[in-house]
Amino acid sequence: MLYYALKVGMSALVIVAIAEIAKRSSGFAALLAALPLTSLLAFMWMHFDGSEPERIAEISSQIFWLVLPSLVLFLLLPLLLRQGLGFWLSLAISVIVTAGCYLAMLPVLRKFGVQL
Repeated sequence: MLYYALKVGMSALVIVAIAEIAKRSSGFAALLAALPLTSLLAFMWMHFDGSEPERIAEISSQIFWLVLPSLVLFLLLPLLLRQGLGFWLSLAISVIVTAGCYLAMLPVLRKFGVQL
């Protein structure tokens, strides 16, 4: 139980730290958010939990391919916000379009032999 609390606490700390840093420096917060901190934490937790290196390598490869459709969100959200749409509407549209990109990416990945 303490181990899970530690995992949750450390993971939450990263998110809160980025949000707080964004109040002072959006560029530095963006840099930290762009780093694959979530993935790094997941890799470390998997290692500490005794996962085989091959399993960690597999998830790392899968993350690479799944990052590609997520980039749509980071292009579309600022575009919609700058066009004057409200935050929640812009976020909703960006999430829906990104989800569509994920769904479109899955058959493409299967065609090239990438298993998710």
